[in-house]
Amino acid sequence: MTALSGQVALVTGASTGIGRHLVAGLAARGMAVAGLARGEDRLRTAMDEVAAATGARTLAVAADVTDRESVQDAVARVVAELGQVDLLVNNAGLLDPAEEPLWEADPDQWWQVVSSHLLGPFLLCRTVVPWMVLRNRGRIVNIASGQSLRVRPEFSAYGVGKTGLMRITEALAGALDGSDVHAFDLSPGVVETDMTRSMSMWKGFTDWTPPERVVEFVAAIAGGELDQWSGRFMRVGADDPGTLAGMTLEDDARRLRLRPYGDDDPLA
Repeated sequence: MTALSGQVALVTGASTGIGRHLVAGLAARGMAVAGLARGEDRLRTAMDEVAAATGARTLAVAADVTDRESVQDAVARVVAELGQVDLLVNNAGLLDPAEEPLWEADPDQWWQVVSSHLLGPFLLCRTVVPWMVLRNRGRIVNIASGQSLRVRPEFSAYGVGKTGLMRITEALAGALDGSDVHAFDLSPGVVETDMTRSMSMWKGFTDWTPPERVVEFVAAIAGGELDQWSGRFMRVGADDPGTLAGMTLEDDARRLRLRPYGDDDPLA
């Protein structure tokens, strides 16, 4: 907890679900936390509740993460009121509004879902990361998913967005190599939220991932305990931060790669 005291976190999609849990958990660990979301009233209520419960400094900033000017204004306000961002968590993202095959999806809605997972994190990183680089300090957590690796056909936009987000993470990590700024893919497991309860694939599911485990993972990343996992995929529930911290990794471990069909595959 001490290692995080005095640091500043910026969490998108902060008013509900995993984002709301992260705001509370990071604030309880001594961080000043800014929350971004589109709905100002619900966001402000959530951030005020966290501040009252933890005594931490919080800030509610209504913003559309897919709008460049909105993101720039939001980050400027965070920096002005809390200071430079030490931890950026790109958590905001939409789900396909209907469980249907790709060719039946509304094009505008489909692209809106993809953009929430790609354009949003791109704009946040584009605005926040340069200052991390100048200070040579910072961590970026992109909230991934099992569908980053194995897409379900009824959630094609969500799968495309989450897979593309992994490429953003790896591109970031490569460009940041040699610095003390690191980027990570973190799948939260299956946390019980309004989003997961709305998905037919989780109907009747009871083995939910405790949100506290997600907070513990993100806190370990923020504390610099998992830096060798920069640019790689981790999953809450399946992975243990303590075990991961002591591992030595091969070059392509936990990265998206083409699987060869055999030793004579020319792309192997």
